[in-house]
Amino acid sequence: MTDTALDSLSVNTLRFLAADGVQNANSGHPGLPMGTAAMAYTLWTRFLKHNPAKPRWPDRDRFVLSGGHGSMLLYSLLHLTGYDLSLDDLKSFRQWGSRTPGHPEVHLTPGVEATTGPLGQGISSAVGMAMAEAHLAARFNRDGHTIVDHYTYVLASDGDLMEGVAAEACSLAGHLRLGKLIVLYDDNKISLAGSTSLTFAEDVGLRFAAYGWQVLRVSDGNDVAAIEQAIHDARKVPDQPTLILIRTIIGYGSPHKQNTFEAHGSPLGPDELKAAKQNLGFPSESMFHIPDEALKNFRSALEGGKKSEADWGRRFASYAKAHPTLAAEFQRRMSGDLPSGWDAALPSFPADAKGLATRKASEAAMQTIAKSIPELIGGSADLNPSTFTWLKGEGDFESPLSSPEGAQGAVGGGWGHDGRNVHFGVREHGMGAIVNGMALHGGLRPYGATFFVFSDYMRPSIRLAALSDLPCLFVFTHDSIGVGEDGPTHQPIEHLAALRAIPNLITLRPCDANETIEAWRFAVAHRHGPVALVFTRQNLPTLDRSVFAPAAELAKGGYVLNYKTQFPNSKPDVILMATGSEVELILKAGEKLAAEGVNARLVSMPSWELFEKQSQEYRDSVLPPDVRARVAVEAGVRQGWDRYLGERGAFVGLDRFGASAPAKVVFEKLGLTADAVATAAKRLLG
Repeated sequence: MTDTALDSLSVNTLRFLAADGVQNANSGHPGLPMGTAAMAYTLWTRFLKHNPAKPRWPDRDRFVLSGGHGSMLLYSLLHLTGYDLSLDDLKSFRQWGSRTPGHPEVHLTPGVEATTGPLGQGISSAVGMAMAEAHLAARFNRDGHTIVDHYTYVLASDGDLMEGVAAEACSLAGHLRLGKLIVLYDDNKISLAGSTSLTFAEDVGLRFAAYGWQVLRVSDGNDVAAIEQAIHDARKVPDQPTLILIRTIIGYGSPHKQNTFEAHGSPLGPDELKAAKQNLGFPSESMFHIPDEALKNFRSALEGGKKSEADWGRRFASYAKAHPTLAAEFQRRMSGDLPSGWDAALPSFPADAKGLATRKASEAAMQTIAKSIPELIGGSADLNPSTFTWLKGEGDFESPLSSPEGAQGAVGGGWGHDGRNVHFGVREHGMGAIVNGMALHGGLRPYGATFFVFSDYMRPSIRLAALSDLPCLFVFTHDSIGVGEDGPTHQPIEHLAALRAIPNLITLRPCDANETIEAWRFAVAHRHGPVALVFTRQNLPTLDRSVFAPAAELAKGGYVLNYKTQFPNSKPDVILMATGSEVELILKAGEKLAAEGVNARLVSMPSWELFEKQSQEYRDSVLPPDVRARVAVEAGVRQGWDRYLGERGAFVGLDRFGASAPAKVVFEKLGLTADAVATAAKRLLG
């Protein structure tokens, strides 16, 4: 069989294996796999550096199917090239308990590099992967020893490039000159509802050229040689990411549905699928047919991958002899382990009635952590002077080929891909997805910071981080109506409830400087899922921990603060609970009630999620079931608090947006005062 004939057979094998999976499930998207089979085949057999027998080796290329609805294309590639994904797995596509869900999930299927579903997320996370590769290469490679040298490839759809998150991330990728990022654009001009001409008439190539990308074009999406040449050309340019516009035909081969939206999101149907196979000269009588010649061609990836990894292993061994400390550090970072004693130098704050804003205490924690954890990297959405999330003296992550004005002055330490401070720009959604991509790549502990109210812009990325079990750190400051004069557009009201609704996300809202330190201690040590850290703009009193419970109790999510104060051994009359800045209110209310002979238990609840992980015995010890008089206090909506308030509970909080005025005035005018808390407690007690 000639090479051209083998290519054609292999492409059709991939095309129809994917279409068969969709038809068998009677659900899914056959159009993208059928239209992009040739480009995927070319990339995976001519360029992609990977080892199906060891999917996670560090210097592999990353492939991200950003158009995640075409997941059967990826699953078919994984099976054909020899990953631990069987034909039975493909036959159980979209079924309960299968390893082949409707959209790829990184924690579920061997060889999947990113959870992609919401369009735009995959390509945006790929930017983070490319940034991680560039950073690690700059940090670890040495003359004569290159141990980090791989590409990030993306297959993106029209829908991906319509999404705003992709515009944010790709704009930054061009600015950063990420030459190891190559995007294959499935330019089929069809979306799920019709022709893209209905909504998407722009010149995508010109837009990406304006971003600073190299733009290449292939006029025939089935021309393997032309696609191969374009990828070669993309790899020749080291200082620009590349977009390759490949003109494809959605549902290619289907006599009646190709090049129409009918091929996009529904199975072709048995008759049309059979006709498509006949149209392209592929055996049409059986489902999931894999010709031996095609399988042998794809499975050559096993031997090639073994050689690639072995070559890297020899290079790494030589590197380890020349640079043993760096090699050990690289291995530690890629394993995700933390250095011994990383938290030993974290500060402790003395009692102080004037106190400190928790965003400032957070800054102190971050500077200390940055010295012991070199993989900590991140930045803010153009808000470093307000979020205090720069890492002092650690340099700016910028292209080493440019010297942007103000970079060194912003944080010190110069600039280059080895810098640890990322300037994301005013791009919260892109920032969230990029942070996810850095975490997916491995070897880094990424964070992104902005004002809490803008967590709405990041929510889809935070949700994907939680779904993907990624150890991302999301830092939110200006956490309540305490923002004050900026007014209701910048005062988060419903945002705590929104974050708490996301499964597998830990939300921490500390009440003072020392709880803030413990929040960071927990967040950095937490490896399974993201953590949202929520901090104040305004000062909060630093509690006297010789009187109140240790701040380390934060790790339990909720704890009794006043265990040494009034009525220490008697059953409480009422429980007052709060988070963050409102803990100060329950402390003052508790004093007022004590003066009237009322025993108020004060409970700090910095994290509902951590509290729920504790034993029922512990939770009952903090919130005794027989104490039904309970007051919750939070500068936000009530949603969710009823689980702790029970039948007789009262809530002191907000059911409206805030207002523009000094923070103290806003709290008073909206009824968030110690007097209001004490009054609510006495009302419950009759």
